[in-house]
Amino acid sequence: MAKDKYNSTWVSHSSINDFLKCPRAYYLHNIYKSKDNRKINLVSPALSLGSAVHETLESLTKYKVEDRFKKSLLEAFEENWKKVSGKIGGFRAEKEESDAKERAKQMIERVAKNPGPLLKKTIKLKNEESEMLPNFFLSEEDNIILCGKIDWLEYIEADDSIRVIDFKTGKNEEGQDSLQLPIYILLLNALQKRKVSGAAYWYLDNADTPSSVALPEITSAREKVLTIARKVKEARGIGRFECPRGSQGCFSCQPYEKILKGEAEFVGIGGYNQELYLL
Repeated sequence: MAKDKYNSTWVSHSSINDFLKCPRAYYLHNIYKSKDNRKINLVSPALSLGSAVHETLESLTKYKVEDRFKKSLLEAFEENWKKVSGKIGGFRAEKEESDAKERAKQMIERVAKNPGPLLKKTIKLKNEESEMLPNFFLSEEDNIILCGKIDWLEYIEADDSIRVIDFKTGKNEEGQDSLQLPIYILLLNALQKRKVSGAAYWYLDNADTPSSVALPEITSAREKVLTIARKVKEARGIGRFECPRGSQGCFSCQPYEKILKGEAEFVGIGGYNQELYLL
């Protein structure tokens, strides 16, 4: 009998990160709904910059290799920036937005001058349900589903394999304890047949090419992710999501608590029908 995916516990890299930082923040960001039955989210310049850059670059996979750079990347970026311009992108002042936009443009220009792997064939993951992120049952016994979206999957023709490329728009490098790559490897192992032969982070702020990183071992990756996913499921089952710092809250949950207290500014409805707020 097929399991009902809608009644499963879904986990992703972002939701697991929320939970590890603070279970209360996880609850407010991933479960809580407003009086209008919508989830809530916070906008910020950094998130908006990342969103505009990612959307511009990831959209290239829609085109054949020979057509990808026929249209100006900067033109596409300008269209995507309109979606995050102003308060809905977390910008309170024109200078703040112009500085962020200029930094994002420099990233796009860097890729336009050094397209490298973006000029090669890509692989797309097939989704069973087109409206959902790529996903699979991490554990049918626990009724836990792992989902996620991978920025870029480069096809390596020499050995019919795949190389994972993740675009980074932040100023800090990904930590060694990050679960992002383990989650990507689990998704690829479950949703397609080719071998994953490599992975790289592309730090668009300062690097002309992606930086290769070691691939995680699949068994240990599954154990790490499943261990945390089970904790998430347990917390959801008993309805207990406590901040490690108690009632005073922490850096992760305090911003969401301010939304509940009416101390944040509502700026609009975003993707996935979320209410967006600005602090």
